[in-house]
Amino acid sequence: MLDAASFQYVLENTEVILAPERRIETFGSTSFRFYLVTELMDEVNAVRVRDGRLHADKPQIIAPGHLQRLLLDGFGERAEQYMDWLQRNAGHLAVLKYGFQFRKTDVTESIVHSPVEEVIQRIKDQIDYSEDPLSAIIQGIDEGWEISLLKFASDLIQESSGSNMGEFRRRGLL
Repeated sequence: MLDAASFQYVLENTEVILAPERRIETFGSTSFRFYLVTELMDEVNAVRVRDGRLHADKPQIIAPGHLQRLLLDGFGERAEQYMDWLQRNAGHLAVLKYGFQFRKTDVTESIVHSPVEEVIQRIKDQIDYSEDPLSAIIQGIDEGWEISLLKFASDLIQESSGSNMGEFRRRGLL
């Protein structure tokens, strides 16, 4: 189990080397292929490559009334009062809910005995050849690789939310 300092270390040392060309679809599910590259600490020029998929469900609009029901499970009266105030004063507040499913069964691992830069370049070349706009290369820390993947997912949500909200507005859904 990672402690707080290790957790922070993983976050600070996660880098998206190649981002997907496309973002999360507004009106459908999106499946991203990821290559998560980590250096093994106990062996020189040994790199673990995890190849898998990250599935994003289509974003859902959560209106203030529904947001209150989602967020207040187990909260007290003051939280309910705040949500009531928010409903009265937030105007057209809307939140997008993104759902991710991560299936470890989709992940394969291999160890490559080459410098990390060469491994990353080979993966880039492979993606260029396949012309897959939904592929990404993430470099992270081996022990915290799932945290690196979740950071990537979180960044994708932030990058996609503006265009998703704009599309909902254009279609009159907000």
